[in-house]
Amino acid sequence: MNWQAAVERTVTGLGYDLVDVERSARGLLRVFIDRLPNDPTGEFITVDDCEKVTRQLQHVLEVEGCAYERLEVSSPGLDRPLKKLADYQRFVGEQIELMLKLPFQGRKKYQGVLCTSEDGGWNIVFNDGKGEQSLAFALDEVREARLVPVVDFKGRRFQPAPVAPAGNEPPADEEVGGRKQ
Repeated sequence: MNWQAAVERTVTGLGYDLVDVERSARGLLRVFIDRLPNDPTGEFITVDDCEKVTRQLQHVLEVEGCAYERLEVSSPGLDRPLKKLADYQRFVGEQIELMLKLPFQGRKKYQGVLCTSEDGGWNIVFNDGKGEQSLAFALDEVREARLVPVVDFKGRRFQPAPVAPAGNEPPADEEVGGRKQ
């Protein structure tokens, strides 16, 4: 069995979602883990989760004969990448940043809400200043996709600020970051 399969088997066997594995120069092996959807133990990865996976991976990689100098296990962060079909399915309805491999109408980067289409495809709904637009895309056209971070301070969630069309000022009484201006 190769080392990638061993990492995936170990992480999923411990009840986590394997988001990504990176192998860098000088023997660094990075493993990004996340909780499974609807995990009763919580929404976010903790230091204890990373420690648990690290200990188990150290044993498995030694048995598999995987050479590495340093092992890092961490959460994917607030701007979690979407790598697999299951990631896209899990985060339908969430704000994402999408970078296409090739430009569409002179543009590669989009930010909006991830949606599914009636034919089972994928769309990103965004506002480009001319109103709400929808762009259909296939997963093989995507260079990178990430969640747009949502920060929670003292139990108050702040969504990312809406992107205002160029040249338009927000109304004086518009809420920004949960506070009226």
